[in-house]
Amino acid sequence: MRRQSSWYRTILLLLILLPAPASAQWVSDPAVEQRIQRGIDYIYNIQFNKADSVFAEIVRWDPQHPVGYFFQAMTQWWRILTNFDDESQDQRFYDILDKVITLCEDRLDKNPNDVTALFFKGGAVGFRGRLRANRGKWIGAANDGLVALPVVQKAYKLDPKNYDVLLGIGIYNYYADVIPDQYPFVKPFMVFFPGGDRKKGLQQLEEASKHAKYARVEANYFLMQSYFLYEKDFARAMAIAVELNKKYPENPVFHRYVGRCYVSIGRLGEANDVFLEIEKRFRKRQTGYDDYDGREAYYYIGKYYFLTGQMDQALRNLFRSDSLSRIVDKDGASGFMSLTNLMIGMVYDTQNKRSVAIDQYKKVLDMKEFENSRRDAEQYLQQPYRRN
Repeated sequence: MRRQSSWYRTILLLLILLPAPASAQWVSDPAVEQRIQRGIDYIYNIQFNKADSVFAEIVRWDPQHPVGYFFQAMTQWWRILTNFDDESQDQRFYDILDKVITLCEDRLDKNPNDVTALFFKGGAVGFRGRLRANRGKWIGAANDGLVALPVVQKAYKLDPKNYDVLLGIGIYNYYADVIPDQYPFVKPFMVFFPGGDRKKGLQQLEEASKHAKYARVEANYFLMQSYFLYEKDFARAMAIAVELNKKYPENPVFHRYVGRCYVSIGRLGEANDVFLEIEKRFRKRQTGYDDYDGREAYYYIGKYYFLTGQMDQALRNLFRSDSLSRIVDKDGASGFMSLTNLMIGMVYDTQNKRSVAIDQYKKVLDMKEFENSRRDAEQYLQQPYRRN
């Protein structure tokens, strides 16, 4: 229900292969490898200026190697993700990716089987397409996906034991199988792409999460999402989320997943503690904790107070969540807005404020259905909500 709903994000992954960082064999200097790893850690911990500094060093080390530019682009990608409504950073992202693609094509002109060039070209084209899709530029995004996939597949054929490359292949295998069944309207797009294999893809992600040198965090990130969204193995998703949050405590994405997993396994008090901390960071405007994070935190805090019978506190937080939804939901009501307004009506019913409860339920009927929100609103219009 965030800025990119779960189905939206995963559909993008079908169209745009998301390879991970390069494997060790593509950078010959161990000292440079160590700097790259340090820079990657800075990216995931939302320390962008430090990451920029590290990857500027890598570029100076070899201005003709795509690796430094590629990770500069990845830093820029996370900078965009943590303030997604601000498009002022987009052009720099595209410019850096164009540099990566140009360097790779120069290498491929000399050697068509240059695995390093194939990998980074596929990654750069894929990330370019992903942002295009996020910005609604679907034709350009689809074209990038059609270019990126065979490039990375060729790299995998040339180097099938490379676990960093395996991440991209695993992502594709998993989502190419899962998404068409979940969202049938995607099936017409799949005629342009090879079929997937859910079980094999999950196994490949597991292997990459254990053995990849630089892609391990990314592999765990996708495993966490896969277990949470589609496998519904919340305990497994929880274990991964906790580890990622422990290693990268400033990353809002990993932080939110810890809270979501606690909610999904019924540990509501611990979930509330997590979202209270997220709300605190949002109020401080800590880097990465934006209106979307605040909206989600207020929703779950409000839900906790509602479930524990603290109705005044529930209303205060639900009102804040709804207010933020009306800022960020530019393309219509999100699930957060719909479910928040439904819960506000339920709170009013418990307070015997029937007329305002009815007004809330009517609002929900004008919104899209999320988790039976409209069905429940219709039910409570007929008969007031009552706590068990």
